[in-house]
Amino acid sequence: MTPIQAIILGLIQGITEFLPVSSSGHLEIGKHLFGLNMTGSESLTFDVVVHAGTALSTVVVFRKDIGRIIAGLLEFRWNDETKFASYILISMIPAAFIGLAFEDQITALFEGQLLLVGAMLVLTGILLFLADRAKETTKSVFGLDAFVIGLAQAIAILPGVSRSGATISTSVLLGIDRRKAARFSFLMVLPIILGKTLLDTKDIIAGQAAGVEVDVTTLLLGLAAAFVSGVFACNWMITLVRRAKLKYFSYYCFGIAAIVLLSQFFGF
Repeated sequence: MTPIQAIILGLIQGITEFLPVSSSGHLEIGKHLFGLNMTGSESLTFDVVVHAGTALSTVVVFRKDIGRIIAGLLEFRWNDETKFASYILISMIPAAFIGLAFEDQITALFEGQLLLVGAMLVLTGILLFLADRAKETTKSVFGLDAFVIGLAQAIAILPGVSRSGATISTSVLLGIDRRKAARFSFLMVLPIILGKTLLDTKDIIAGQAAGVEVDVTTLLLGLAAAFVSGVFACNWMITLVRRAKLKYFSYYCFGIAAIVLLSQFFGF
């Protein structure tokens, strides 16, 4: 992978992580177009790094919310911030379980499985279309809601399923306020991504991750590109969710899915 390719893929990750069109699916498509024959370990390592970039952009955009949550937790009492943090912990359970129990199988899914990407983009499009037709409410996230949204996040491990699209759509379909749905969706993924990044950082920097051929400089360029584009995309997505504009992204997902599936079936 060249530095320019890393930057372009980082930009793709930053934009598509927050827009409901599947960052993992677009990364796989981008790697395919660049002709990058990366192993599952190589591909997943790069994906972890650029996901760290978008996690950092989430921290920047929601720094005030994160600050309030931390301050509330430090009061060591059951308050609104503690409740919110507990719901985030509940939402992490499904994805954490699946990620640990099926790590090898998940890694194999990132080896250019474009048929799977196309099929999952269709699923993402359906979820977005349904969510856009849901009625507006003022409901907040509660415990059971958090677990169901966590299940959606676990499904979004599959390349082609948009994490933000799946979690925001599920939240809205559960009757949660659109702004609160976007806020919870973007904050709930932070512990998982940051935890995964910390676990992998040592191997990535040392260049000891199995089969990894991308050097540290290239990885950092991808991370920086994902961070900058992620800040822009995160703010934009919050506005789009509030204005109920998700159906346009469902059309986009259907269109990209059609192109991917046709290219795989007819070899062009």
